[in-house]
Amino acid sequence: MNRAEAERRGRRAETLAAWWLRLRGWRILGRRLRVSAGEVDIVARKRRTVAFCEVKWRATATERDWAVDERRLQRVARAAEALAPRFVRPDDELRIDVLLLAPGTLPRRIANAWQPLR
Repeated sequence: MNRAEAERRGRRAETLAAWWLRLRGWRILGRRLRVSAGEVDIVARKRRTVAFCEVKWRATATERDWAVDERRLQRVARAAEALAPRFVRPDDELRIDVLLLAPGTLPRRIANAWQPLR
């Protein structure tokens, strides 16, 4: 798969993940937010919780389950810390979530996959 096709699949996965979150009561605050520390695919709010989400699409459910590693989560956490002042209120809970998608399966969500410094 070339880079352009991978980019298209990634954007499609982020759109599906955003809709999946909306259907579960989350409000999408931002998508594809880049800062010097990294990128956050989706920022979502549900009541007093703000989730900075990493979204991964893989060809199979088995590949999906191995799509995120510690290095990737650290990069998302650094980006979330830089973006937090824009989205997080004083009494909010901040967390890093991961949404894993593959064809023919429901999204797998790992809530609070990483504890950023605060």
